[in-house]
Amino acid sequence: MAIDTIQLEAIIRSALPVAHLEIEDQSSGCGESYAIVLVSEVFEGKTTLARHKLVNQLLKNEIAQMHAFSQKTFTPKQFEVYLAKQ
Repeated sequence: MAIDTIQLEAIIRSALPVAHLEIEDQSSGCGESYAIVLVSEVFEGKTTLARHKLVNQLLKNEIAQMHAFSQKTFTPKQFEVYLAKQ
């Protein structure tokens, strides 16, 4: 069964306080490749690896059904800096 953005968003928002979330289906709608940008205060004080492990654990069943999954995780302050550089 293909994963969809609504399903991913519901799982993430139910588990984490989300300041900003972008979910992009990079597989032209077939649900096999996703990229996310996730901003949450829960990432404060965590390394990038720890953040990614947290998200991977949260979405482990969905990721197992995908071909590819990438993520960018930021604290709210880091995201402000990221946006300023765009």
